Amino acid sequence: MFSSGGSAEELPSLAAALERGGIFYQVPGERRETALEAVTQLPGIPASVNRQMLCQLLVAREALASTGLGDGIAIPHPRDPVVVQENEPLVLLCFLKQPVDFSALDGQPVRVLFVLLSPSVRSHLQMLAQLAFALHDDTLRQLLRTVAPKEAILERVRLLEKSQGAAPASHAAMAPVKRAD
Repeated sequence: MFSSGGSAEELPSLAAALERGGIFYQVPGERRETALEAVTQLPGIPASVNRQMLCQLLVAREALASTGLGDGIAIPHPRDPVVVQENEPLVLLCFLKQPVDFSALDGQPVRVLFVLLSPSVRSHLQMLAQLAFALHDDTLRQLLRTVAPKEAILERVRLLEKSQGAAPASHAAMAPVKRAD
């Protein structure tokens, strides 16, 4: 990968960030606020993070604009990404116990949350880019729809990261563009 300056730069690993944050199943919450509150109580949140403040930041960010991407997925993250006293970003993957309205553009309720916490603006943006890339993969999205086991999800993310490091032609092979002829 290349930075905007043109020098080679390694992006943070989404798989490693997921391993640091964790994958959680049956996360409770009947509304967006209660689901976000439940997320802040998960063991994947570092002990150094003020959980009450994190919850307030996540709710405030949702009030600005929904983090619901569509297809039942949202990426809640604080507006100010510098909330963890860690050297690396972390991502919690949360499968909600029940679908929750996150006001996504497609109108679908959210079943899957990728909660992103970063130590810097740079790592925050890089991790968002990694997530965006990964979520274009139909196989990963199917694993999320079927609430696949942790190892299956991590294996797919690792495979996507390997392919991302390959030649640019591999990107075209992974996400074919349909032409309107």
